[in-house]
Amino acid sequence: MKTTFRILLAVAIIFLAYICVDSVVTPIQFEETRVAREEAVVKNLIHIRTAEVEFKNQHGRFIADPDSLLMFLKNTPKKEVLKEGSLTDKQLEAGMNEHKAVKLIEKAKAKAMSKLKTDDQEALYAYIWENDKDVIAAGLKGFRRDTIERNMIETIFKGEFDAETIDQIVVIPYSDNIRYEIEVNDEYKTSQGIHVPLFEARAPFGTYLADQDKQELVNLIDKEQKLDHYPGLKVGSIDAPNNNAGNWE
Repeated sequence: MKTTFRILLAVAIIFLAYICVDSVVTPIQFEETRVAREEAVVKNLIHIRTAEVEFKNQHGRFIADPDSLLMFLKNTPKKEVLKEGSLTDKQLEAGMNEHKAVKLIEKAKAKAMSKLKTDDQEALYAYIWENDKDVIAAGLKGFRRDTIERNMIETIFKGEFDAETIDQIVVIPYSDNIRYEIEVNDEYKTSQGIHVPLFEARAPFGTYLADQDKQELVNLIDKEQKLDHYPGLKVGSIDAPNNNAGNWE
């Protein structure tokens, strides 16, 4: 009996020690995993924000459908204005402005194109800067404004993605290929009656932490909800303008 009691006591002690250690280690491991995974989740939320802002710049609104957003990135060029030279204070005081300068340059280029029989931009600018009397008289030698088109994905993501890999930005890392929840609000108006398009992209805790300790996950969600916080990571807001900020910022 004594031997059996000692064995049971030893087992009980070991079990209690395990429970004590587990109660300390599990929350630490859960938090470490959460922090590490959220770096990747946040990175994609920032990418989605970049894409949404670019879409709004071109269409005046945000878009909720991930597939349409990806299609926009893959098929729409990024337009940029190539600028060389600037107007002086003297030119501005004389009534010259960007619009007038561009119009004068374009007129000169059209004449030069007809004369030189080429559409090579470098050759045309070199010619008008040295030969066009109106351009020279206006002091616009070296002044250039051209709208150029670049690959959207390569331009706004700095080569980090291409058409084959861009789909990754709408998928929540560490989830079972679950996509971010994207929602838009096209009806919001400020107190002054100004229309402000809004968007929000979300990744609930339960998507990228689903394989972690269930009780720790429940505790985390409950904690955020009691604080009236979104239980996960999100960027933007469909309730009020917040400069498209993330809830981690």
